[in-house]
Amino acid sequence: MHKSIGPGLLESVYENALCYDLRELGLKVEQQTPMPFIYKEVKMNVGYRLDLLVENKVIIEIKSLENLAPVHFAQTLTYLKLSNMKLTLIQNC
Repeated sequence: MHKSIGPGLLESVYENALCYDLRELGLKVEQQTPMPFIYKEVKMNVGYRLDLLVENKVIIEIKSLENLAPVHFAQTLTYLKLSNMKLTLIQNC
């Protein structure tokens, strides 16, 4: 994807392109899925959003940065914890 589009664009461009490619492969992909925080059985929308959720199993976080920082890895670990999923990927375009 990065080779065909090139660097320096907004994350949303890469997100939409990857979503398109994954759907072309026949995969179910959701974009910008809200990830609620659950406290005492109450779902609270506190602003977490998954860039891409593939087949309800894999979280893909899209970045468009020169370098990833520890906070970006922590973000994906938070998503895993809140979702009870086991796999997340960071795609830095």
